[in-house]
Amino acid sequence: MTEFQDIIISRRTVYRFTEQSIDKSHLDQALLAASQAPCHKHTHPWKFFVIGKKTRQELIPTISRLAKEKSILKNSNDFEKDNSRAINKIISIPLLIAVTSKKTPEDSFREREDYAATVCALHNMVLSFWSNGVASQWSTGSITRDLETYEILSINSEKEEIIGLLKVGYPESIPTINKPSVDEITKYLE
Repeated sequence: MTEFQDIIISRRTVYRFTEQSIDKSHLDQALLAASQAPCHKHTHPWKFFVIGKKTRQELIPTISRLAKEKSILKNSNDFEKDNSRAINKIISIPLLIAVTSKKTPEDSFREREDYAATVCALHNMVLSFWSNGVASQWSTGSITRDLETYEILSINSEKEEIIGLLKVGYPESIPTINKPSVDEITKYLE
């Protein structure tokens, strides 16, 4: 198997990271890989917002509000624990990137194609990080859909959609996942 095939096959979503900071060259390589993704009509609909410590601190009130709403919905008796966990998921990550895709409300097909292209860019980024021993998790939690998040990150919600936050770091451990066999997911037609 080639090194590239090994990277694709071994890549896993990681949920716990060490505190080690990410080498800037790994970020630069990942951003370059993302920028090379295929896209229909060369629209290049993606943008990447690398979220620093100061901006993450500004997100805490939004995170807390959303954690409280979630706690109420699930009838949790431990809001403080839920809130702390939610904040930690954003604050403690070595590298946090918001990924947006261009909106085209007047052309839903174009918007769908642009979303698909942005996901390709995001995955190029993930694979580039993985090739350098850096893991990630693509998160689409409620914070990515909240208008306060858009305001804090200076993203125009009428022109761009946050498709997720990419949490990036060196893995504490790599989960073992059983994927479906190729036979289970493939159908040959005559």
